[in-house]
Amino acid sequence: MSPIKLAIVGVGKIVHDQHLPAIAGNAAYTLLASASRNNAIDGLPSFKTIEEMLAAMPEIEAVSLCMPPQYRYAAAHTALSAGKHVFLEKPPGATLSEVADLEALAAAKGVTLFTSWHSRYAPAVQPAKAYLAQHAPTSMHVIWKEDVRHWHPNQDWIWQAGGLGVFDPGINALSIVTEILPSLIFLTGATLEFPENRDAPIAADLHFRNAQAVPVHAEFDWRQTGKQSWDIIVTTADGEVKLSEGGARLSIAGVEQALAKEAEYPSLYQRFAELVAAGRSDVDVAPLRHVADAFMLGKRKQVVAFHD
Repeated sequence: MSPIKLAIVGVGKIVHDQHLPAIAGNAAYTLLASASRNNAIDGLPSFKTIEEMLAAMPEIEAVSLCMPPQYRYAAAHTALSAGKHVFLEKPPGATLSEVADLEALAAAKGVTLFTSWHSRYAPAVQPAKAYLAQHAPTSMHVIWKEDVRHWHPNQDWIWQAGGLGVFDPGINALSIVTEILPSLIFLTGATLEFPENRDAPIAADLHFRNAQAVPVHAEFDWRQTGKQSWDIIVTTADGEVKLSEGGARLSIAGVEQALAKEAEYPSLYQRFAELVAAGRSDVDVAPLRHVADAFMLGKRKQVVAFHD
């Protein structure tokens, strides 16, 4: 099978740090072009819009959409309507309704739509999932706290309505939670803290349970200084399961586990290539649904203004 002729739409830091190395390391792809309002990829044709790019290069077969979620639907709709396969960076859209419409369009056009969740491919995730399938969880505590000034400096879009605020990293935690737990959970209560000058939250405290009333407590905060925290701690009758450093490390009953090398984005692109070859889509919105539920059910608390 010849390589998939791929283009990237929305060229920012994550593209240079993660997408380009993953694509370069996978023989299933040939990267042809990029479209971005302000940036380009050295050595490739660049365009300002996806419409301009697809008109100029109809040979493109697939696009990877890496712009902020508020702008992703229009680009995805354009690509799918043109018969192109679509890879969606996380989160897959600004609303659940957008993603449902894109899923229906992809099916109608007979092309692949992939909602990617890179944290699910962290090395600790599948071993933890396998363990919890055999050792029932009795509770879970998620601690996802980082310094927004370090990770998202001067990114105004992330503070706008639809930009998700602290849920931009928090949804990574939810993507792991929904992958490793053996049963579905649902939100029972939440408090969202909004800076008085922002439209998206800077912190969130979430409480979930499943049908068996197993509690899951998640704490997201963008005001963390010093050591950053990306931990998921699960208690079972046979000991504690701890995923730390965003899923890079795993300990079970206090014993550090040997894990494979980190390969989140290479794994995403391998999965996308497999879906395209099989003529299938993979559209999982469980993490985004939990975020939507938090905005629906959560109490809003105003806190001091935030300035970069």
